Amino acid sequence: MVYTAQRVHPVFLGQAPVAGRVLAAGYLDSSSTRAPWLNLPEPLALRHPQFQRDVEAFATDLRRTGNIGTDRADSIARVAVREAYHRRIPPALVLGVMLTENDAFKPSARSKVGAMGLMQIMPRMWTPNLGPILGRNLKDDETNLRYGVYILKHFAKRTSDTLDATGATRLALLNYNGCVRGRNTPDCRAYPDKVQRHVERSAQSICAGKGFRDCVALPLWAALRGGSTPPLPVSSVSAALVAAPVTDRASDSAVPSVRVSRGPRTRKESDRMASYLLGLVSRGE
Repeated sequence: MVYTAQRVHPVFLGQAPVAGRVLAAGYLDSSSTRAPWLNLPEPLALRHPQFQRDVEAFATDLRRTGNIGTDRADSIARVAVREAYHRRIPPALVLGVMLTENDAFKPSARSKVGAMGLMQIMPRMWTPNLGPILGRNLKDDETNLRYGVYILKHFAKRTSDTLDATGATRLALLNYNGCVRGRNTPDCRAYPDKVQRHVERSAQSICAGKGFRDCVALPLWAALRGGSTPPLPVSSVSAALVAAPVTDRASDSAVPSVRVSRGPRTRKESDRMASYLLGLVSRGE
């Protein structure tokens, strides 16, 4: 038996192109784990309306510090957010590191150990390999930001899969700061806390009222693990567990303990107990 289709009606006939529907999708803000930089291919993410909103929010947070002019804030914001989208890391993380490293936004800033620019990049460590790709002028805002965002993602990718969102973010920031053993800079272990404080205090627009965990740690973890749900911290799991009853044998269900009350021993019972104890002593047990 043979059937012949006389009419074919494509399912997607009359619908907008897929790319157009994706770009029209509503995203509340870029701190969400549904952010376009996290879920869309880079070309679509950069065309999404949220990208421009993130640039404007980043620039607003920069201007709010009072240490930078409007034009330069706009320029830095566009590069920072673009690179964050490109490397798939939260834009607020870039802002937090920048404010921790160089809150005066001096392009020629140089630390005692030689770190340079907005994101305090170590030339001797990074320019030999990245110079041909990202450029060598670390006093240039765009070049410096490209290095900084690349290095942040580099260290984030090296974190263990067993870490939760907070642990992975902390370790990535410690490595960015060069705090491996903490011998050269004794207080370097506090670096992630400093970045977090800057984000919570200054990234008001780019985080849209969210805290560090929701704005930075969870989206970063999702980007590193392919959008998987972050595991619960050990402390949260422990708090959710109910202590199992201690028994001397396996049991399918917990058996409630029953306390048996009894009256005082009789004289006959006491005599038997005394004889038993004397026997143990005489046998040396």
